[in-house]
Amino acid sequence: MNVVFRVWRQRDPEDPGGFVRYPVDDLGPDTTLLEALDRLNEGLVARGEPPVAFDSDCREGICGACGIVVDGRPHGPLPCTTSCLVPMRAFRDGATITLEPFRTGAFPVLRDLVVDRRALDRVMQAGGYVSVRAGSAPEANTLPIAARRWSGRSTPPSASAAAPAWPPAPTARRLSSWAPR
Repeated sequence: MNVVFRVWRQRDPEDPGGFVRYPVDDLGPDTTLLEALDRLNEGLVARGEPPVAFDSDCREGICGACGIVVDGRPHGPLPCTTSCLVPMRAFRDGATITLEPFRTGAFPVLRDLVVDRRALDRVMQAGGYVSVRAGSAPEANTLPIAARRWSGRSTPPSASAAAPAWPPAPTARRLSSWAPR
């Protein structure tokens, strides 16, 4: 697979920066985006050019350090996938892939794809956090439980410790059964 990376290059925070195009050839479909950037950097260093600076840490989709904007989308084209886990098969062969840093006032660009995340680090160090519903299981103590009613001749199961065996025998006459309201 062959692609062209259109990468934001910026020497330092004062440099205006701009996009530079780099072809990268012979990538496997399971090569990740960051592995492809590693390949690009190997070629740049071999030619005596400075490598593209980018953050990464775990490369397992956990830490979030790899955050870049890929083709105008944070982290890239795959939903719920961090940049470090995006496989090259997510792009077509011959594609031009635009890579740029997250640009916000809170995260100024330091160099290339690296941003200054100290503002977030200060919030985390102060004990702050961001509470976002991310699709996990709901908190058990916040779930409403439907009340149940019983109309019958026998005692409901929780009415006494000496209640008869539950459920009532099939021969017992019941007017209704347990049902949520």
